[in-house]
Amino acid sequence: MTLTYQEKLLSKTIQFVKEQLEEAESGHDWWHIHRVHTTAVSMAQHINANKLVVELGALLHDIADSKFHDGNEELGPAIVRSFLLREHLDEETINEVVFIIENMAFKRSFHFDGAKSIEFKIVQDADRLDAIGAIGIARAFSYGGYKGRPFFDPEVLPETHNDGEHYKASKAPTINHFYEKLLLLKDQMNTEEGKKRALVRHEYMLGFLKQFDDEWKGIL
Repeated sequence: MTLTYQEKLLSKTIQFVKEQLEEAESGHDWWHIHRVHTTAVSMAQHINANKLVVELGALLHDIADSKFHDGNEELGPAIVRSFLLREHLDEETINEVVFIIENMAFKRSFHFDGAKSIEFKIVQDADRLDAIGAIGIARAFSYGGYKGRPFFDPEVLPETHNDGEHYKASKAPTINHFYEKLLLLKDQMNTEEGKKRALVRHEYMLGFLKQFDDEWKGIL
């Protein structure tokens, strides 16, 4: 069977992402991308959207994540644009994909006032879903361990972040991350499908935090 251009492009994109993230931290590795991509494709089945933009945005969203490149937020979009140009994708689609990558992160939400396409909303919801629930819990502690942070310190209280730079600068214990970000994501979902899925994962995290607190206090 002869593959279409889009099928070839997606196959090459998957290989490119795997190569780029070969040494990535486990919460931001290929398997994170795989989950976000799978979730985004599943959500797009229920919504009228440009499926190619959704898939490319999901697959490429964490290339050169600024967290692992000294805060450089321009590197990832530049790498993505260069790759897609080499694959002869049209400029309009490239711009859509790069816009999603540049603006979908949680830290951007503090000041983002642009228009979100339906493709943007799907990819952002899929990425945020992977940050909550059982997998979100695992990813939070994986990243905290990677950064050498304590998983809990009762003397360090959660903060309210009002801007992206303040959020990025946080070195708080991992449990604080639930109150400073993860528990907020349920109410930041863009699509009805995202909201429905987020509610289930949110409730799971609340149960985990209650169990954690009871164990910490020696109640259980």
